Amino acid sequence: MHDPIVFSFFLIFTGAAVLGTLALYARQSLLLAYIALGVLFGPSVLGLIPNLELVEQISHIGITFLLFLLGLDLQPRELVHLLRKTTMITLASSTVFALVGIGAALITGFNTQEALLIGAAAMFSSTIIGIKLLPTTVLHHQHAGEIMTSVLLLQDLIAILVLLLLQGHQGGEGVLTDIALLGVYLILLVIAAFLVEAWLLNRLFARFDRIREYIFLLTIGWCLGLAELSAGIGLSSEIGAFIAGISLAASPIAQYIADSLRPLRDFFLVVFFFSLGGALELGMLGSVMLPAALFALVLLAIKPWVFRRLLAAAGEKPSLSMEMGVRLGQISEFSLLIAVLAASTGFIGERASYFIQASTILTFMVSSWYIVRTYPTPIAVIDALRRD
Repeated sequence: MHDPIVFSFFLIFTGAAVLGTLALYARQSLLLAYIALGVLFGPSVLGLIPNLELVEQISHIGITFLLFLLGLDLQPRELVHLLRKTTMITLASSTVFALVGIGAALITGFNTQEALLIGAAAMFSSTIIGIKLLPTTVLHHQHAGEIMTSVLLLQDLIAILVLLLLQGHQGGEGVLTDIALLGVYLILLVIAAFLVEAWLLNRLFARFDRIREYIFLLTIGWCLGLAELSAGIGLSSEIGAFIAGISLAASPIAQYIADSLRPLRDFFLVVFFFSLGGALELGMLGSVMLPAALFALVLLAIKPWVFRRLLAAAGEKPSLSMEMGVRLGQISEFSLLIAVLAASTGFIGERASYFIQASTILTFMVSSWYIVRTYPTPIAVIDALRRD
């Protein structure tokens, strides 16, 4: 009798290889192939994956490694400078997108409470789409990546506040206290990370830097350990992983660590996009697909324009501002989490939850398809656009 976990990974990666090949011949994004495979093998169509919930849990490790690798590429002083520059951009853009989401939801027929949640979900952009499809070897794209990372991090903090408010809706009291404690915990986590790096990790790296297996294990332990600690104190595991990466950015072996972990990151990200497709319940989506598609198209049109105007006003080149706007033009994976949590606490109904989920995944698909065909990416289907 076959092991269900082994069988699941066999289906995911064999199927991804087959559909990925077809996608490349058709000059489409590999990400679309992974999502389509999830829909095909998920419970709504063939139902071949015996434990989709476990696959979804495993897939989030890819986001953790993605944020860790981002942190490795950013020096702390540069990050502080970028956050100062992008705070107003993030707040202004989030306000605009929230108002658009609220207005669209009210027009679509959702009640005021559901409209507020849909507006909150519209505020965020996808870390995975934005960063995975961005080249890192071209100088101006390195700068774009730094700007985008700071915007996405600030969005993540706003998303955590939304999640806290939803949990407060369920629990009743103490929300403001939790939010205040969140800021204190974030500061303490950063201080603790840099102290451990300076007094322990640096010495271990220096002592055993020739043993590559040990460096690999120590790095993964540091990344996942800080991610779990961050999640345990009310922050997200992604923020903890990013702080873990930032703390090692000045290390002389930071580049070696980054190169070692990229294949592991890509492994889990394939599972992540597969799980997105697998989680779609096609029967429920029928009632919201048309309004969700219209909402997704509205955001895909408005988000790049808003980001372009704000980034250009902050001193970025118009062409690069537009490109960064397009790369940030989708809804976030955090929005999926918000939709599921809001439905589970009774804050919104199932129809509103599926509306958010369908809109998010549609923006993932359209955005990744357009970026891969228009701008340089590591997985471009046109040779002239392929950049690592």
